[in-house]
Amino acid sequence: MTAGAKTILITANDSKAIVPAIQKARAKGVMVIALDSPTDPQDATDALFATDNYKAGILIGEYAKAALGGKPAKIVTLDLFPGHPVGAQRHNGFMKGFGLAAPDAKVNELGKSAEIVCSADSYGDQAKGQTAMENCLQKNPDVNLVYTINEPAAAGAYTALKRAGKDKGVIIVSVDGGCAGIRNVKAGVIAATSQQYPLKMAALGVAAGVDYATKGTKVSGYTDTGVTLIADKAMPGVESKDSKVGESLCWGK
Repeated sequence: MTAGAKTILITANDSKAIVPAIQKARAKGVMVIALDSPTDPQDATDALFATDNYKAGILIGEYAKAALGGKPAKIVTLDLFPGHPVGAQRHNGFMKGFGLAAPDAKVNELGKSAEIVCSADSYGDQAKGQTAMENCLQKNPDVNLVYTINEPAAAGAYTALKRAGKDKGVIIVSVDGGCAGIRNVKAGVIAATSQQYPLKMAALGVAAGVDYATKGTKVSGYTDTGVTLIADKAMPGVESKDSKVGESLCWGK
């Protein structure tokens, strides 16, 4: 603000704590756009460019349901951390897609079900995901499905499963679609992931900032930047693209 910014693009880790600072910026005429993660409340920013995280969860939930082929589900969820809207939307969307009773997309609490035998916070981190999976395996060694908040957590879960000799009998599904994650789909580590498009979020945000600076035009509301289910083993009735398509659209290293 002091430097004279006309637009601020943010990706908030703490969706509530940042709101007072956003309010100060907007009061001075600065346009604030959230990328990827909404604030709480969402309308604290002028606009949001992001994945429909609930839909992303639904897609992998539908895939996981089909992939289990009617077997009774014993699910581990490796989540983000309490109260974060992205973590809640992905988790609850997964439940809905799998056919479990789930909170709707506006609820920031994680849904629970008898089929979910263990849940743990991974903070989206590979090492924490591995530790969380190891702890869940100690309590529930007969797990057959793992949902993870993102692909680093999925990689950690796979390491734990492999060390326990259970990597062949457990389906892992995730969300993000970064290049490392798509390589893990190709390698069979992750069965399916919902690919989001952060580069599109950023590009739209920059374009909106230029328009505001040059024309005075503000954007508002939510713009869905899209999501695609990536899986090399297609399931009947579940629309997906293979890892080759995922690699052409992925981001990061």
